[in-house]
Amino acid sequence: MRKILQLILVCGLMLSFGLPNETKAQTYDEKVYDAVQWRLVGPHRGGRSAAVAGVASEKNTYYFGATGGGVWKTTDGGRNWGNISDGYFGGSIGAVTVAESDPNIIYVGGGEKTVRGNVSYGYGMWKSTDAGKTWAQTGLEESRFISRVRIHPTNPDVVYAALLGDIFKPTEMRGVYKTMDGGKTWERKLYVGDVAGAVDLILDPNNPETLYATTWDVKRTPYSLESGGPNSKIFKSTDGGENWTEISRNKGLPAGLLGIMGITVSPLNSNRIWAIVENLEGGVFRSDDGGETWEKTNEDRSLRQRAWYYTRIYADTQDENIVYVVNVDYHKSTDGGKTFKSSSAPHGDHHDLWIDPNDNQRMVIADDGGAQVSYDGGTSWSTYMNQPTAQFYRVTTDNHFPYRIYGAQQDNSTMRINHRNEGAAITEKDWEVSAGSESGWLAVDPNDNDIVFGGNYGGLLQYLDHKSGAKRNVNVYPDNPMGHGAEGMKFRFQWNFPIFFSPHDSNVLYTTSNQFHRSSNKGQSWETFSPDLTRNAKDKLGPSGGPITKDNTSVEYYSTIFTAAESPLKKGVIWAGSDDGLVHVTQDNGKTWENVTPKDLPEWTQVNSMEGHPFEEGGLYFAATAYKNGDFAPYLYKTTDYGKTWTKIVKGIDAQHFTRVVRADPTKKGILYAGTETGMYISFDDGANWQSFQMNLPIVPITDLTIKENNLIAATQGRSFWIIDDLTVFHQLAENVGSKPFHLFQPQDSYSLDGVRKESTTAGTNRPGGVLVYYHLKDEPKEEVRVEFYDKQKKLVHQFSSKGIEGDTLKYKTGSNEFNWNLRIPDARKFEGMIMWSGPLRGPKVVPGDYSVRLIVDGQAQEHGFKVLPDKRYPTTQEDLQAKFDFLLSVRDKLTETHEAIILIRKYKEELHTILEKDPKQKRRIDPIVKTISDIEKELYQTQNSSGQDPLNYPIRLNNKLAHLNVIAGTGEFKPTDSAEEVRVEITRQINIQLTKFKEIEKSQISKILNIEEMKTELKMK
Repeated sequence: MRKILQLILVCGLMLSFGLPNETKAQTYDEKVYDAVQWRLVGPHRGGRSAAVAGVASEKNTYYFGATGGGVWKTTDGGRNWGNISDGYFGGSIGAVTVAESDPNIIYVGGGEKTVRGNVSYGYGMWKSTDAGKTWAQTGLEESRFISRVRIHPTNPDVVYAALLGDIFKPTEMRGVYKTMDGGKTWERKLYVGDVAGAVDLILDPNNPETLYATTWDVKRTPYSLESGGPNSKIFKSTDGGENWTEISRNKGLPAGLLGIMGITVSPLNSNRIWAIVENLEGGVFRSDDGGETWEKTNEDRSLRQRAWYYTRIYADTQDENIVYVVNVDYHKSTDGGKTFKSSSAPHGDHHDLWIDPNDNQRMVIADDGGAQVSYDGGTSWSTYMNQPTAQFYRVTTDNHFPYRIYGAQQDNSTMRINHRNEGAAITEKDWEVSAGSESGWLAVDPNDNDIVFGGNYGGLLQYLDHKSGAKRNVNVYPDNPMGHGAEGMKFRFQWNFPIFFSPHDSNVLYTTSNQFHRSSNKGQSWETFSPDLTRNAKDKLGPSGGPITKDNTSVEYYSTIFTAAESPLKKGVIWAGSDDGLVHVTQDNGKTWENVTPKDLPEWTQVNSMEGHPFEEGGLYFAATAYKNGDFAPYLYKTTDYGKTWTKIVKGIDAQHFTRVVRADPTKKGILYAGTETGMYISFDDGANWQSFQMNLPIVPITDLTIKENNLIAATQGRSFWIIDDLTVFHQLAENVGSKPFHLFQPQDSYSLDGVRKESTTAGTNRPGGVLVYYHLKDEPKEEVRVEFYDKQKKLVHQFSSKGIEGDTLKYKTGSNEFNWNLRIPDARKFEGMIMWSGPLRGPKVVPGDYSVRLIVDGQAQEHGFKVLPDKRYPTTQEDLQAKFDFLLSVRDKLTETHEAIILIRKYKEELHTILEKDPKQKRRIDPIVKTISDIEKELYQTQNSSGQDPLNYPIRLNNKLAHLNVIAGTGEFKPTDSAEEVRVEITRQINIQLTKFKEIEKSQISKILNIEEMKTELKMK
């Protein structure tokens, strides 16, 4: 039933096994490398949601649908959210509804009703019968946008769906649909036209045979959003949706053109109905006779501003005079809709609301920050800082160490976030707001990682110095365009206009409107160095919105340069791609430009991303989209001759997976990565063939990709940032990898950094410290799998075995495997029950340099070398790092020696006690021995410690003091201080005094009673 994933898999399998009469494609079985996984970096800062639901019988259970990010569930009142649609479907969610009669039954409709400029569609209707554990596709696959789902209160097989339909082109699949068999079959019950779908739908809570629906004339093109038309109407049915009566012209409702409308019924009074209406004389209207007559109760524009984005209304479940309207704020009326008090949930821009039918203090709201829960009627709400559903437009990185990821989050701020740290997770401490705002590109000054330029709508271009906090707006032409169409603008800046530095001159900053601009003085002045490189389509440059409410934020500005790039190999070769389907190139740094648009690129197609070829001076790859024209096909092209000829490269990509971005691997020629609306693809033969590259990545729109240090970073529209930490595995793929008994991939060079990978519902996943080793096992090994690490002198520094070494067992599986070595040599030996205060036993990290890894399977071996790279944050020399290692090694070895002595002391005491029990006459001989070695033990270790904070009461002893030097000298990458060495020498001296005493009594007395050599051998074996 996992149709979308199956579709992606089928594409891959078709390529893997080849097609009749065709040359075998260069593809690889994912099982060879699937231990390489995508890692969620975050941030855990919610993105837009337009659909929420709660469970009346389960006070802490709620659901929300993300725009682009699938379905999420909490069972603890919003403290933690987990995705429940991954593995089945994803994309934007328009409706989530739980059956009142059975909370295990959930219906989800795909496609957000909030049809803004970056709107994403969904994948039809999905159903779960086990509270979201598993899902089945239940029809309406081509609906694209489902805005409401309503379930019969006593029969969960009877379901109604409001289909907005494909907002990009006329289609027949619109209106209200009904199923009587739980989604097996659907029948259309209300239809008004091929460009107007159903947007709101409600069942009378007291009589489910009575329904109300609103339809909406809505059209979105690349250059406009139109809300309203002759088929925007309100309907009523009294026979379960079989027949409908239009009531939108009933007495009291406004005359003239109607737009989007929301409707609700009071559960306490079926005759009381409210509607919020987009109209020149619109507002909130109330009927007290079941829709026969209406009265306008409120016309405040704050309730109906930007109507297409909001316009929903909700009756309270306990009081027939309380009604809510959601907009930028959410608004509550307690007098039947006459006056409203405005409030805001933690984020703002509200889109949906669910109120418990039994408790009107319990609710969940959807807004541009995700979903938040309230138990006190909206006085307080849960956080949205635990939902990794951010929508990012673009992604770039800096040269900081470790590098940081930058992007602009829709409905929020820009951000820079650490791609890794030395802790256990990527948290709020790891990110901060950067330049610009929600819709822009970002560009980091190559000469200073803390100087960032960011964009936003309105042509805003902002300079930010992160060190000082200084900001400056350096717009090319600071003419505020808000509310105006593009036709009067001197320069047309789309709200996602390009900003980037030249790869050849770090002082040159580029940006684009409908023309190309550059600055060499950080935006103080700008040079315009191109003509208009668009079609300059006059009929597509007027105001957007209407015919009732205009909406001009520059997102619909058209005929702009939407993407651009400079060749990474040849200075002055600059490419421009327009949102109206043109490609231009200059080979002389902007003096002359040539239109080199591919002849088979459909007119008006948006060129979305460009990638200068990393190996060909005249080369370029670009990705284009035409989905806003109703064309969901992928468009990828490449050239190597400055655009004289083009090759379309889409074979293997699903025909409905429209393409947003393509990137070329800068290290391995011929490897390409493509991000589409429905996931990731990879090509190993320069685009001739593609296969799925989804692996564990959720189904989500991929908006941008970038490559840094052999890492692939993906910006998503609904699931934040994801990363693959090691692309070198894919560089090494060959046809025989999967057929060999086993194969070891050469590890990439790895930095000497700590870090722990720990899954969390509230924070991003960190990269583990050390080196990642990947290998493939064709079959189950007969005896043993071993991984061994050697230094430059071929000295074994650490080893791991499936049979277990020192209690550490190597885990593996047939197929692809990942092993992480943290670069540390084995820890000091410990003993049972040991309690230390700030005294870790960890072995030191190896010194940066050349190392090798050996994989041994049933006695057969493969080996590869790799480098351990120094931590760039420290100026320490190799000699200093060697001194640190030697210091910590001596601490470790002395701790091991000390603890082995304590283990022996305890073993000797145990055996001597046994002898005493059998022969009490030995007391005079044995008691002095026991006392002496017990005194030695007490000097070496605080034997009175039995709980974690006992050391605050019982002073620590020599081993703890020595182990504490692991903290002192092990912090940072420096040579140990002179005082640390002084303390090490002194404590070691004191330990040696006790060890000497122990060896003397061991030799002179204990050995006369016990077989100490046999006991030592036994303990070493353990």
